[in-house]
Amino acid sequence: MKHRVKKALALLTGLALAGAAAAWVLHHADRNRPLFRTVAVKRGDLVATISATGTVEPEELVDVGAQVAGQIIAFGKDKNGKTIDYGSIVEEGTVLAQIDDSLYAADVAVASAQLEQAQSSLERARADLEQSKAKLRQAERDWNRAQKLGPSEALAESSYDAYQSAYETASANVKVGEAAIAQAKAAVAQARATLERAKRNLGYCTIRSPVKGVIIDRRVNIGQTVVSSLNAPSLFLIAKDLHRMQVWVSVNEADIGSIHPGQPVNFAVDAYPGEIFRGEVAKIRLNATMTQNVVAYIVEVTTDNSSGKLLPYLTANVQFELGRRTDVWLVPNAALRWFPPPGQMARQSRDSTKRPEPASAVPGEGPAPPPGQAGGLGRHGTLWVPEGELVRPMEVALGLSDGTFTEVQGQELREGLEVVVGLETRDEKNPGASPFAPQLRTRSSPSARP
Repeated sequence: MKHRVKKALALLTGLALAGAAAAWVLHHADRNRPLFRTVAVKRGDLVATISATGTVEPEELVDVGAQVAGQIIAFGKDKNGKTIDYGSIVEEGTVLAQIDDSLYAADVAVASAQLEQAQSSLERARADLEQSKAKLRQAERDWNRAQKLGPSEALAESSYDAYQSAYETASANVKVGEAAIAQAKAAVAQARATLERAKRNLGYCTIRSPVKGVIIDRRVNIGQTVVSSLNAPSLFLIAKDLHRMQVWVSVNEADIGSIHPGQPVNFAVDAYPGEIFRGEVAKIRLNATMTQNVVAYIVEVTTDNSSGKLLPYLTANVQFELGRRTDVWLVPNAALRWFPPPGQMARQSRDSTKRPEPASAVPGEGPAPPPGQAGGLGRHGTLWVPEGELVRPMEVALGLSDGTFTEVQGQELREGLEVVVGLETRDEKNPGASPFAPQLRTRSSPSARP
């Protein structure tokens, strides 16, 4: 009797273990069955942009330099009566600095004396000319009388020759006097130019603002000696109008074809987190730069700065607006990249659907639509819609893309339609563990305790 009971118990135990093992296998298989990760098609607005980094710059800068050498002995006063410094507001003609002018004042004095001397020489030359003309008239009368008498008993031949020589000499002296006047006039002009130059250099000792604006940079101190050689030393940097600013943006050559004058631009600066500033493209500079074999162009973006918030040389994170769509169907780009394995396609779709060329080595992905495609709905793509445990394709027309979402259009699109973006597997943390294996107990670390 006991033997029968033991056999029955062993049989029941075996059946229970077999049933548990079968249940575990079925449960494990169900856990590993692939599931589709889906998202719902939605309507919304989309803006396609190109991102770049730039620097805020004043719209027009004037670099004020020194045209003479010397020591800075004083700074001028701004419109509020304060000493010229960083941020000073100046008017056109405001004195910015004073260079020691003692040497240049001496040059003016020397040039003035030389001009007076040249003018005196000119007056003397004119007087000498008048004297030569008087002698010429006398010699001419004597020579005329001698010609009437001729060489005779009344006029010796030597006297006749003397009158002729005197007349010729007087004529030559007049020409010499005229030449002396021309020379004296040239000397006066030269002395006057030297004086003008000396006065101008003396005036250069006073550095004045050529425009109305704001001092952005002061590059000298009192007592510092400036040396003017081939290049004028820079003393002050003045911004003409800080109410209009520019952003100089470096744009990669791959994106420059999408940039054009008048294009809307949004940008942000770290000084004002969360605030968006707006501007537009003014020009594209043609002098490209190359850094590590990457060609970039500088794009000038103009913006209004009436608030005065934007300061020169802030770093700007710029978004060039390529296109804008309102209330259109949107899907993630991942839904357009995903392509199912043949076993997961509906039967009627396996032969008619062509797998897109892969954009990467990641299985199940194809090429994503290019961001910033600003054209109309001309390209085509495929979305995959779940049908039970399989998926079927849905052809759609592609429009604008911002790199994350893409505008699509199709007859089957509707609000809430689920499209596949990838696969996920129902799996436990340890899917391969047998339910009959012993479970190890672990002690929680102090940081994991409640």
